[in-house]
Amino acid sequence: MLPGRLCWVSLLLALGVGSDSDSGGSRRRRLLAAKVNKHKPWIETSYHGVITENNDTVILDPPLVALDKDAPVPFAGEICAFKIHGQELPFEAVVLNKTSGEGRLRAKSPIDCELQKEYTFIIQAYDCGAGPRETAWKKSHKAVVHIQVKDVNEFAPTFKEPAYKAIVTEGKIYDSILQVEAIDEDCSPQYSQICNYEIVTTDVPFAIDRNGNIRNTEKLNYDKQRQYEILVTAYDCGQKPAAQDTLVQVDVKPVCKPGWQDWTKRIEYQPGSGSMPLFPSIQLQTCDGAVSSLQVTAELQTNYIGKGCDRETYSEKSLQKLCGASSGIIDLLPSPSAATNWTSGLLVDSSEMIFKFDGRQGAKIPDGIVPKNLTDQFTITMWMKHGPSPGVRAEKETILCNSDKTEMNRHHYALYVHNCRLVFLLRKDFDQADTFRPAEFHWKLDQICDKEWHYYVINVEFPVVTLYMDGATYEPYLVTNDWPIHPSHIAMQLTVGACWQGGEVTKPRFAQFFHGSLASLTIRPGKMESQKVISCLQACKEGLDINSLESLGQGIKYHFNPSQSVLVMEGDDIGNINRALQKVSYINSRQFPTAGVRRLRVSSKVQCFGEDVCISIPDLDAFVMVLQAVEPQITLQGTDRLWRPAAQFESARGVVLFPDIKIVSTFAKAQTPGDMKTTAPKPAILEEMLHNLDFCDILVLGGDLDPRQECLELNHSELHQRHLDATNSTAGYSIYGVGSMSRYEQVLHHLHYRNWHPTSLEVRRFQIKCSELNGRYTSNEFNLEVSVLHEVRVSDKEHVNHLIVQPPFLQSVHHPESRSIQRSSVVPSIATVVIIISVCMLVFVVAMGVYRVRIAHQHFIQESEAAKEAEMDWDDSALTITVNPMEKHEGAGCGEDETEGEEEEAEDISSSINSSDDSEEEEEEGMGRHEQSGARQAQLEWDDATLRY
Repeated sequence: MLPGRLCWVSLLLALGVGSDSDSGGSRRRRLLAAKVNKHKPWIETSYHGVITENNDTVILDPPLVALDKDAPVPFAGEICAFKIHGQELPFEAVVLNKTSGEGRLRAKSPIDCELQKEYTFIIQAYDCGAGPRETAWKKSHKAVVHIQVKDVNEFAPTFKEPAYKAIVTEGKIYDSILQVEAIDEDCSPQYSQICNYEIVTTDVPFAIDRNGNIRNTEKLNYDKQRQYEILVTAYDCGQKPAAQDTLVQVDVKPVCKPGWQDWTKRIEYQPGSGSMPLFPSIQLQTCDGAVSSLQVTAELQTNYIGKGCDRETYSEKSLQKLCGASSGIIDLLPSPSAATNWTSGLLVDSSEMIFKFDGRQGAKIPDGIVPKNLTDQFTITMWMKHGPSPGVRAEKETILCNSDKTEMNRHHYALYVHNCRLVFLLRKDFDQADTFRPAEFHWKLDQICDKEWHYYVINVEFPVVTLYMDGATYEPYLVTNDWPIHPSHIAMQLTVGACWQGGEVTKPRFAQFFHGSLASLTIRPGKMESQKVISCLQACKEGLDINSLESLGQGIKYHFNPSQSVLVMEGDDIGNINRALQKVSYINSRQFPTAGVRRLRVSSKVQCFGEDVCISIPDLDAFVMVLQAVEPQITLQGTDRLWRPAAQFESARGVVLFPDIKIVSTFAKAQTPGDMKTTAPKPAILEEMLHNLDFCDILVLGGDLDPRQECLELNHSELHQRHLDATNSTAGYSIYGVGSMSRYEQVLHHLHYRNWHPTSLEVRRFQIKCSELNGRYTSNEFNLEVSVLHEVRVSDKEHVNHLIVQPPFLQSVHHPESRSIQRSSVVPSIATVVIIISVCMLVFVVAMGVYRVRIAHQHFIQESEAAKEAEMDWDDSALTITVNPMEKHEGAGCGEDETEGEEEEAEDISSSINSSDDSEEEEEEGMGRHEQSGARQAQLEWDDATLRY
């Protein structure tokens, strides 16, 4: 049938083509086309497509294909177009093959998923109609196209907040401290969702989950770290990290703990700055506790500094004198020396004033140091540091013991420690009635075994014995009576640190050894010390103080211990307590305090209103750092070489050795930066400072003094007026006692040297060295040379008197020569020649002597100018030739106390220091009177053995 159909079609076409021009031709063509294009194209009813953003290809399911039943008729069975219905759609459909009806959907412009994730529109297919002129096209039904845009991971996550901050309380574990959140601008769930968070900062006690919740992995401590800063990043599900990390700041808030706040642990103290507040801003935090009353105790701990406090490190005798103690005190533990050698074998502390006893050592006090029998009144003082007795069974630990030296083992008096009790034993002799009398006095005190320094004074006024410890009075809790000791002729042995057992043993030995430290152990026979002296001796140079006592308020009670190292304050108002503690200060009155740390502790006791459980306030531990004081440099200045006539050495007043001695103390003061005009370093500025000295030693160099012909003398009244003491020996003179530098200068101005055989003396050398604080600061070694100005002797008295009248040596030579020439004009020529020769020889001898004296004098002047002092007891303009006086010293010596004449001599010395010229004139007049009485003088001759030329 197909061939017949084709024939028919061909016939119709032939007819149409042949009759286009007539009116019936077009109608026939339409009828023919209607006969040919009978069917509409056919497509699927719906399509689903996917397009990747930034791409133009759409993948459809099912593929875009249109079918037409008119195929294979040309045009009618072919597909010419796909049309999309919708406004501003970014897609277009194109026909790939008209015959097969295949088409393609593509994007006209880049597709952005972030702008639109999917598209839905209508599409229709069109056939080619009846011919090439696009007429009579038939369209298919409408199909729905749904296109999804496939996302590309082009955006990184970003956090909603640039930084996060949270506050947590210390000591807690949180499930979530805070949550961070990041977003992603990608459109797909895969790339727009955040799949993971991560903490970038390492070694922090925090963790984060996938939802951004941050938690702490351990309990936080405010004191350890108050703030944490951590960095956090985020990842989307495509594992793309955030473009920028976010900062998370976690502040740790302390749990409200009752305690002191706003105080400094280290407090620096500059010596000489007076009273310095310790806690100027301190406040107590009670966390809203219902506090009814508060007691605060501030304690300055200095038990490791010397004898437990920064006391003046003067000798015990100096301290006794400073405090006004009575004289006659005997130091049983002096610093080791040649005169006090019984302490040389004991262990000493670094200060050499503290003795340590390890339970194996004792010291014998030589006979004669302490009287054999003490009177009914005496005083024993000591510093002691003692701990619990070693061993299970405590034995007696002897501090001081006076026992029989041989044969027996009786203890006449003793001071010892037994089971942390201080016991004083005093056995009286049978000098009174044979009755029971108090013999042992016991004190039970915790301080005896607390390993701290304490000052003990035992005042004995038999039968009453009183103990002072750190200035407070303690009566014995137990007094034991005993019979008196039978009299005997056995010698006694006084010991320290152990007791001597002279009898009841095969070999005498020490026993009952002491374990601890002792210092300043003294005994004063026949006298008791007053409370004022005792308080002064144990007084501390540093301690706590309160500024503005009147401003403490009515509700504050306070109390200091005797050494002012402990302060207790009580009150019911916390604000008043805070203000009171802010006024507590540290003070150190020493000019040169011991540098180092002073520990400080503040403890508190709180009472609350009607509550069984009250708040607890931790102790406050701080320390005061005392800085190093400026070191003084003590300098002795004065004339270092003296020449004196022999007569002055032989006189009762002797030779003043140091008429112009000057003691100066300086310290180096660094220049401030404002004073430095140039970058080059400048030397420090020396400034004078005033302080005390405690001894000056005058040593004899080149051999000790010969007491048969020489000595050093010092009027004791000069010492007593200035509250100083001195000891004299052939090795020199030692002046000691705490006194100002000017006092020591005045005493040294009156020290003189006598020698009643000065002709054998060539040079005597002396040396002075002074000290402050028992040798802590020492001066330079000032050396002095003293020489005898020997006399010149000539045989012609006329020329001696003539030279005295006319002092200018060289000018006086010409006048006798001219007179001799005038007289020679009236004598014969031979006599004239003899006279001229004699005169010339005499002039030559005198000129040589004068020349030697002049050279010696010039040499002396040069040395005096070099020493910057030119005070002399003779002058070449007035003194020419001295005559040795005939007076002799028979049986001369140096006594300890001088007569009234010596006091007048001391006044003469003072006047000679103030006006040396007057004394020189008097000396010259005296020598002139000696020369006029020629009958009593020996023949004069030159002695130039000591002249230097």
